[in-house]
Amino acid sequence: MFSKILIIDKRRELPTKYKKALEDNNTSVVIANELNTAIQNIQNIEPDMIIVSDSIEEKLSDFCEKIRSLTYNTRPTIVALSKSADSNDRILTLDSGADDFLSEPINIDEFKTRIKAHLRRDIESSLDSKTLIPNKKYTEKTLKRILNSEQKYAVLLVGLENLDNYKSIYSDLAGDKLLHTFIAITKSTLDKDDYLGQLNETNYIIVTNIYKAEKMAAFLTFAFDTVAPKFYSETDAKRGYMLLKSDRIAGMRANFVSVLIGGILDFELVENSSQLLEKLYSLKKLAKIPNGSNYVIDRIRLSGENSVDKSIINNNNIYIHEPDEALHLLLRTTLELQGYDVVDNLVPDSSSQPRILIIDSGNDLKGLDICKKLKSSQNFVHTKIIVTTTVHDKAAVLDAGADLYLPKPYEITELIQWIEYIKRHSD
Repeated sequence: MFSKILIIDKRRELPTKYKKALEDNNTSVVIANELNTAIQNIQNIEPDMIIVSDSIEEKLSDFCEKIRSLTYNTRPTIVALSKSADSNDRILTLDSGADDFLSEPINIDEFKTRIKAHLRRDIESSLDSKTLIPNKKYTEKTLKRILNSEQKYAVLLVGLENLDNYKSIYSDLAGDKLLHTFIAITKSTLDKDDYLGQLNETNYIIVTNIYKAEKMAAFLTFAFDTVAPKFYSETDAKRGYMLLKSDRIAGMRANFVSVLIGGILDFELVENSSQLLEKLYSLKKLAKIPNGSNYVIDRIRLSGENSVDKSIINNNNIYIHEPDEALHLLLRTTLELQGYDVVDNLVPDSSSQPRILIIDSGNDLKGLDICKKLKSSQNFVHTKIIVTTTVHDKAAVLDAGADLYLPKPYEITELIQWIEYIKRHSD
């Protein structure tokens, strides 16, 4: 789990022996022979555990108390080592902030087992109650450590998209079942040296070997899309999308839950964990496709900076296809007052299309032909289409590719609420 141990000990041979016993692929050990160096290490590396020997100049109990005051935010486990077997020394040291007191000489196997037990308990206390995966705080600490490690790692940001929409339709309980299935699939790809941590309910971090990261991403996206259809109703599975409903009878198509992955194999251009996460989120956005799971792996020092087209996110352009001139003018005026830019034309070969199209389907539903044509064009891949209609055939409208079905007559305020919803969920 990429744990960090600091040993504070003036001696030469014993701390080296302890380090050799404890260090492995997931645990690194730093030795500080002087107190000044020890204090600097405590502040810089934020160790999960501090093993301090009574060989130091200060009284062991006093130094444990000082450590505890310096680490009140990170709360590492403190293990005291002493040549004394006196119960009073043990009690005083434990009362001063130590979590354990070991009398030397100690059997090296027992020492290793005790230390690993403390580390295991530290990890278990950091697990999210729902997913049983290390939480955001522990995961961010892990990212800091791998950036400072000499060993090369790959990092994957694995995102579960559209889970909120799924929960609103199928219930929180069904959403939790889908989430646990996703986690089970993810865990099945991990080796004992890999790390799986959580940033929030829908975003997870995997730290793994650089040589298997892409294979892992390919398997996760394939396996999830293979299993996911079992979590939808027969109707939704047949038509290929979910249907979000409002208080009235409008309906909005919502894509199925999918897995998007952004991965980085080269940290040379990454200065800190915040920048690493920013680049991972940018790469994950690049992986987004209209339907299904996908991944993007940074193989050649792709920084991810400016990789997302900000013109898409900041696009407030709206095109209105409404034959009723009075309603067209009302919509245009209202939307412009809300801060939107209403455009008059659609240029087929333009690389910057409106964010949202509002299309009236007409009494004969000919507007649906326009919808189908636009949806099939690569120029409108980032454009969302709202179809308004007096012909209340929700299935026909949504099957034509509309993102939102809005029956007439409708309230202008309701249309604006849907536009805001679409903007929030398409960034």
